[in-house]
Amino acid sequence: MQFNQLELANPYWLWMLPLPIIIYWLIPAYRTRQSAIKVPFFDVLVKALDESPSEGASQLQASYWQKAFLIISWCLLIFALTKPTILGEPQTRESLGRDVMVVVDLSGSMAEQDFVSKGSSDKGSIQKISRLEATKEVLADFVKTRKGDRLGLILFGDAAFVQTPFTADQKVWLELLNQTDVAMAGQSTHLGDAIGLAIKVFEQSSKEETSSKTDTKDNKTKPREKVAIVLTDGNDTGSYVEPIDAAKVAAAKNVRIHMIAMGDPRTVGEQALDMDVINRVAEASGGKAFQAINRDELEQAYEAIGELEPQLYESTTYRPKQSIHQYPMMLIVMMYLFAFGFATIKRHVKSGEKHV
Repeated sequence: MQFNQLELANPYWLWMLPLPIIIYWLIPAYRTRQSAIKVPFFDVLVKALDESPSEGASQLQASYWQKAFLIISWCLLIFALTKPTILGEPQTRESLGRDVMVVVDLSGSMAEQDFVSKGSSDKGSIQKISRLEATKEVLADFVKTRKGDRLGLILFGDAAFVQTPFTADQKVWLELLNQTDVAMAGQSTHLGDAIGLAIKVFEQSSKEETSSKTDTKDNKTKPREKVAIVLTDGNDTGSYVEPIDAAKVAAAKNVRIHMIAMGDPRTVGEQALDMDVINRVAEASGGKAFQAINRDELEQAYEAIGELEPQLYESTTYRPKQSIHQYPMMLIVMMYLFAFGFATIKRHVKSGEKHV
């Protein structure tokens, strides 16, 4: 039962409201017996006074203010027994579904301008952009489809480092992505180290999540899924951890790795794409491997990943409740304290007047 912002948890107590009236009608009032003196001339006295005899008892009568206090107190008591609660403003609780770590290669070859800018073909002219710029454009569209996921960003070259820890703020994530530049992590491609760092970040995040559940005693929330998207345009050059070994550790830690190979597969030398390693890394971790030699294929790769990793976002709305049953009881106590105080003062005033 609700009345706008008020809810009664136990409304069945309202049936008790007419109980005092029923008792008043059905049960006779309590009478106080008093002692009397018997006299032999009682009949003569009754005839002389012209009075009819009645039972020797007196019935106390409450004053109007006492009756009002009793009625109000009873109503407040019944109201408190219904356990009234106030409904607060609607609150939205969001449940994040996945942790998605995007791992981007920033080696020197990412500066190659062999990709076409978005919308340039519509203008009638083809504008060439670097692989990194194309990655930023495609990721900006990809992020919009990841509502509810926490996103992280790892950059790698000669070494791998965390550019953005896991966050649900897509705007901040994109801003930090746009601040990246080619070769800011070195010229080489330490792919295995980048995958190893991603696994480490996932592990740290899982420990923090477990600690948070322990502190809040909330063990009903399922652990978030772990997905890494690795984008590279070259083979591994001198990582401390081999990419295949890192992929096996990722599989043991329930981390899926989707690999996206950018650039021309005919490239030779240090920047050559090792598709065999890329395919094996994806397969070992339970992910998929994609190859993108142009912007359209890069977009298709991210669309395919979006289909493989659908949103797990859940949003529930609730209204917090606050019980106010204690306030009617406090009001009853205050009313009776006031009544007894007033009666005591009145009695003292009358007794003082008698002594005068």
